[in-house]
Amino acid sequence: MTRHITCITRLPIHQDRHRRIQAVGGSGWQDSEETAIANVKHDKSAYDVIEQGKTAKVIVKKHDGREYLKTANDRFLPDNLLSLPDCP
Repeated sequence: MTRHITCITRLPIHQDRHRRIQAVGGSGWQDSEETAIANVKHDKSAYDVIEQGKTAKVIVKKHDGREYLKTANDRFLPDNLLSLPDCP
């Protein structure tokens, strides 16, 4: 079952855009970045982001040897995850 990400928890000030997310969340749930990465690696349809009616799958990428979450290129927003509001 795909979880729809509607908010993120950001790390305290971090300049590297590949290391800004601490957790992702939605209605009544929140997963750490580490858990979300493991979930996506196990099931490529584990998470998505819906932005203005368009759906983008969440994928795992690697930068400087570190894995991070991002959305697949949807030709809509350059960074759907980082454009989400902070989780409460």
